[in-house]
Amino acid sequence: MSTYNYVSAAEALSLIQSGDRVFIHGSACTPTYLLNELVHEAPRLRNVELVSITQQGKSVEIYKPGYRESFHVNSLFVSEPVRSAVSEGYADFVPVFLSDIPDLFNNQILPLDVAIVQVSPPDRHGYCSLGTSIDVARSAVNTAKAVIGLINPRMPRTHGDGLVHHTYFSKMVFHEAPLPEVDYSAKVTDIDRKIGAYVAGLIEDRSTLQMGIGTIPDAVLSYLGNHKHLGVHTEMLSDGVIDLFEKDVIDNRYKNLHPNRIVTSFALGTKRLYDFLDDNPGLTFLDIDYVNNPTIIAKNDQVVAINSCVEIDLTGQVCADSIGTYQYSGIGGQMDFMRGAALSRGGKPIIAVNSRTKKGLPRIVPTLKPGAGVVTTRGHIQYVVTEYGITNLFGKNLRQRAKALIDLAHPDDRAMLHEQAYERFKVFL
Repeated sequence: MSTYNYVSAAEALSLIQSGDRVFIHGSACTPTYLLNELVHEAPRLRNVELVSITQQGKSVEIYKPGYRESFHVNSLFVSEPVRSAVSEGYADFVPVFLSDIPDLFNNQILPLDVAIVQVSPPDRHGYCSLGTSIDVARSAVNTAKAVIGLINPRMPRTHGDGLVHHTYFSKMVFHEAPLPEVDYSAKVTDIDRKIGAYVAGLIEDRSTLQMGIGTIPDAVLSYLGNHKHLGVHTEMLSDGVIDLFEKDVIDNRYKNLHPNRIVTSFALGTKRLYDFLDDNPGLTFLDIDYVNNPTIIAKNDQVVAINSCVEIDLTGQVCADSIGTYQYSGIGGQMDFMRGAALSRGGKPIIAVNSRTKKGLPRIVPTLKPGAGVVTTRGHIQYVVTEYGITNLFGKNLRQRAKALIDLAHPDDRAMLHEQAYERFKVFL
């Protein structure tokens, strides 16, 4: 620690000036310590714009309305810490594909004055690692006028695009703290397992997998123990891959791109996952504009993209980022992988979703809620899976789609859906 010139949080944050645009590292790399220390800078700051993707940490003080004159959140993907701020109108949301965010920085559409990133300690060559989240952070570090590095010895050192030499940092702060953890497997329900079993039946040996966020991807992975030679090229990684990797089910042997390695852009899970990632040459963390590029995705054969959503209408429009006008998340990478899988030889783009919400509301609906965002269009959707089965909408007309989706809906919702379908299509399905 004494080899490098570490400074106090206050000295590092003094780089931020009123009117600056500041990038905040995301997911498990959220620099919570420096965000909390940034509160103390509020009296001298006005109109500092904070841009980020997914943040972790339920209560971050500077995202609360009392600091709105000092800090303005301009979120590129809405997550729990900023959700209420966006909903209540004192923060903003930018609809953008995750793969396009680097262009916002690189092309000076959102030029960055300061980037705050959480990294592993310098190795013997002086290189730190962006750890669990390369995603859009690589381009932020490359383009920001000043970069603050939060050095955390608990951050895993990952291989790939995340290496940053210590000389990149304008200021370095040392602070040891555990990374935020999310255990998706602990939240898997019996319905998730039914869906997982259906999806697993669609996956052939030698397929390359992309798994979205949530419990269903973990449920799918739990049914793949008897598969052979699976590969992974995914935006996000969680604990579900570990057992399959260690059992050599995931060996990446037959991928056309980056064979013998898992490719991902960020990871979020438990400490077991973070320990698994640390200095593991079997994984490569790459920039999101490469990982999520549909033409890159399509170069692997048998790409299976597994994603979920908020609701699907009877024509196949998929809302995955909002509940009506309430902004819940963001566009992310779903569309990139749905299209990439469709273009892959033997690929399967899959939307897997429970037929009802936890509150008992239907997810297969006559029309999307007013204000809902369409993330995957009805021209891109193919496989849909619920606990009631599987359908492939590719090539089906609107009436055929409606009938197929009604068959996947909760039985108690089907009469309503048939009635609404008759109103729309003028025939009984």
